[in-house]
Amino acid sequence: MNNYFELVITINPTMEDIISDIFFTNFDCEGVVLEEETYKDLEMTSTTRGKLRVFLTSYPANLKEILSTERELMKSRGLTDEELGSWEITLDEKENQDWSKKWKEKWTVTHVTDKIAVIPSWLDYEPKQNEITITLDPGCAFGTGTHQTTQLCMKALEKYLKKGDSVADIGTGSGILAILAKKLGASRVYGCDIDETVINVCRENAVINGVEVAFELNTADKITEQYDFVCANILHFVLAEIMGDLKNITKPNGLISLSGILDEKKDMVLDAIRRENLKIIDTISQDQWISYVVQKG
Repeated sequence: MNNYFELVITINPTMEDIISDIFFTNFDCEGVVLEEETYKDLEMTSTTRGKLRVFLTSYPANLKEILSTERELMKSRGLTDEELGSWEITLDEKENQDWSKKWKEKWTVTHVTDKIAVIPSWLDYEPKQNEITITLDPGCAFGTGTHQTTQLCMKALEKYLKKGDSVADIGTGSGILAILAKKLGASRVYGCDIDETVINVCRENAVINGVEVAFELNTADKITEQYDFVCANILHFVLAEIMGDLKNITKPNGLISLSGILDEKKDMVLDAIRRENLKIIDTISQDQWISYVVQKG
């Protein structure tokens, strides 16, 4: 069996999922470990918070160049060095000892709410009565139910989606929000992303979860249909840029769930909400992240 490469990168923990997605998109990445904690007598004795561990199947010769490009892109969109973390890296070659399973050891069931749980694909889980479960491989794509921004959208869907609504999930990632919408009773669900590599993953996840969702490579400005409920779990500056497009694909009186917003970056999104004359009907927060549910007039 071939050896593998274990990379550790120092980051701001708020950027875990975003930086994970960079590795899944650009490199031969099989999985990541976001945070590991060690306990003794119910007290935490150590933590790797702020250190992202990445498992790679090959040595990426252009790694530093790609990371530098991605970092500068994020900074050009308003993120600071402090918000990103240092991105200092170490890279070690390891002997292959069934390493493809190693990164899975820390994953467990994520209970998003009392009624919604996300289950890693390799675990057996007996759902509670009336509990909605979504089975996913957390290593496959961005948006796996463990990050606060995804959970905020899931909570909005649970609270506001009406059975029979049509739903669009913009920047669908793993497809988790689209799949949840269908399981909550949506009549028709559409998901799109600009990353071609995730579309097949989304389709596979829909099959695993026994739902029918239309996934395709697309952007909000190219969509011609309108929907009762639109989800957009994307970085704050992208939300601000495409707010008009999100409004255009929303039916009159329809709702939009906006997530991916750091609390200190919310003003950029609020300005875009006001610009498009959208009405905020709910604000949901979790840790340093905030989301808005807005209504089109």
